[in-house]
Amino acid sequence: MNRRDFLRNAICMGAGAVLAPLLLADRVEAAWQEPVPFGVPVRETNLSFGPLENRTRTDAIIVHHIGNTNADVSAATVHAWHKANGWSGIGYHFLIRKDGTVERGRPMDTVGAHCYGENSHTVGVNIVGNFEAAWPEKAQLDAAARLLCALSVYYGFAPQKNTIFGHRDFNATACPGCNLYGLLPALIEQAHTFYMAGG
Repeated sequence: MNRRDFLRNAICMGAGAVLAPLLLADRVEAAWQEPVPFGVPVRETNLSFGPLENRTRTDAIIVHHIGNTNADVSAATVHAWHKANGWSGIGYHFLIRKDGTVERGRPMDTVGAHCYGENSHTVGVNIVGNFEAAWPEKAQLDAAARLLCALSVYYGFAPQKNTIFGHRDFNATACPGCNLYGLLPALIEQAHTFYMAGG
């Protein structure tokens, strides 16, 4: 078994190694049902979506914040906001709450609605808060590092600065907030540490 195959099937999360099969979905419905692999717990939200399109290529992850509030909003709340905009539903694939809980948003192998011009090949991860004014919680950063690592392994690339970005790297926006954006290099480094521990 080569290193890439190993990393696709196992990654060290903290002190223990978690083994799981790589579960690649062929259809939107299958993608919605599959958990994120490698031991990252994801709270199912069972949100109802309008029409969605499968994403055929994934080569990057884009990190966001809520921005308009520092409240601990849920994926269901953001889903309602985005549906009110006329979208199919929440534009992010994952949302990380203040206590570090990862909630499922849009099915992970579908095209998101989170970064204009870049949705067709990226996964959107939202860390809840307004990080222009506040700072992310440690639990959020820990969960984000693990999720970024797991998603990188799942999609077959290393977590590094040319695969994990802040929203502002692509669009004229403050997102993911100056405080979180300043922490992004350390967050990527932690995700990469987890990634390398699996090899």
